[in-house]
Amino acid sequence: MQRRQFLAASTALLAFPLHLRSGALNTAVPRVALIGTGWYGKSDLLRLLQVAEVEVVGLCDVDAEMLAAADALLRKRHPGQKPRLYARHADLLAQEKPDLVMIATPDHWHAIQAIDAMAAGANLYLQKPIGVDVRECESIVDATKKYGRTVQVALQRRSTPHLLEMKKKYLDSGLIGRVHHVEMCCYYPMRDTAQREPVPVPASFDYERWTGPAPMLPYKGLPHRRWRAFREYGNGIVGDMCVHYFDAVRWLLGLGWPERISSQGGIYVQTEADATTTDTQTAVFEYPERGLNCVWQHRSWGQAPQADWPWSFTIFGTEGKLQADTHKYEWTPMGGQPVRVKVELEGERYPEDLQEEGIELHVAPATRAHLTNLLDAIAGKQPLAAPVEEGHISTTSCILANLSLDLGRPLRYDPVARIVVDDPTATALLARPRRAGF
Repeated sequence: MQRRQFLAASTALLAFPLHLRSGALNTAVPRVALIGTGWYGKSDLLRLLQVAEVEVVGLCDVDAEMLAAADALLRKRHPGQKPRLYARHADLLAQEKPDLVMIATPDHWHAIQAIDAMAAGANLYLQKPIGVDVRECESIVDATKKYGRTVQVALQRRSTPHLLEMKKKYLDSGLIGRVHHVEMCCYYPMRDTAQREPVPVPASFDYERWTGPAPMLPYKGLPHRRWRAFREYGNGIVGDMCVHYFDAVRWLLGLGWPERISSQGGIYVQTEADATTTDTQTAVFEYPERGLNCVWQHRSWGQAPQADWPWSFTIFGTEGKLQADTHKYEWTPMGGQPVRVKVELEGERYPEDLQEEGIELHVAPATRAHLTNLLDAIAGKQPLAAPVEEGHISTTSCILANLSLDLGRPLRYDPVARIVVDDPTATALLARPRRAGF
């Protein structure tokens, strides 16, 4: 990858002090920039402004209308903020020299922008997955070490209050017994099923720049949010939804790299859509030393087996089971009755949440906690909840699941040698081809 030739000379870690709501006494106000001003980018930035005093120095997006809307929303909610607007992230980094960069662009841009931002001196809040292929993930880990940056991956299940309670009460205590099976699933009808015809690109949208290193496809309308249905830009439902819960399970159970990964599936039902990602898929992440398999399944069609748990995971122990999602968890002891605990919303403490369009109220507490953890980690107060090394394991494992499906065989990845063991064909596919110039 051409852009992975890192800039020379590493800068010292920017351990800037922050004004947190917890009452820390600091003087400097960190300079923050957001790259990718869509739905989740705006949400992440607004959550940050709820837990820290920062100066938003720049917003960046290739969609001029989306960029203007994000600027207007920010200035309305926080009149003191006056960011400069950019269409190219390199210009933002050069002009503003931010201390912290939040990256919420489509997956195929994550690695380029993350490495550029770290080289420019910034710490990161990086949306998952960290990269679109395995070599990108490896490069981000390398860049984090090279430049001495603090990078929090937006795998905020690790900061979700009710899951932290669940972990302490039933897993860390040993109450669940020995864990020997995990099931994870997503049955949301989230895959784009449309057929579209090519249309002219609007003047307000730089489609060439949006496509970036990915293959250039015919323009069929603004790709926002529906881009996840195309393997050209991401890794489908596995790379979007499985990565969250596989990472959560690894954190809860103290799991590292899986020994072997296999996957089966395809496009079985929604065959007429333009989308290129699977509508049905199963993946197995094996941990033989623990006598444990973590099994993922998704369908973007049909009904969920359990209406209350359409996107969830279940941990099976010898003394009971735990079922959990972003809204709740439920403990069922062997021979006993289930006990359910729901997420505690924070509308009274943050009443502005109740007026925000598109906010995931049940996720907001976790995102605030995750961002607070990042700020504390930068200040040297506590370790990161989701460091890039953990994001690498979870992201790469999901990418390898898709590669296993493509090749029709299980894969064993060696993270030290950075190869797929005894499989040169698979090793050659750890990097995607990139368009010239990227």
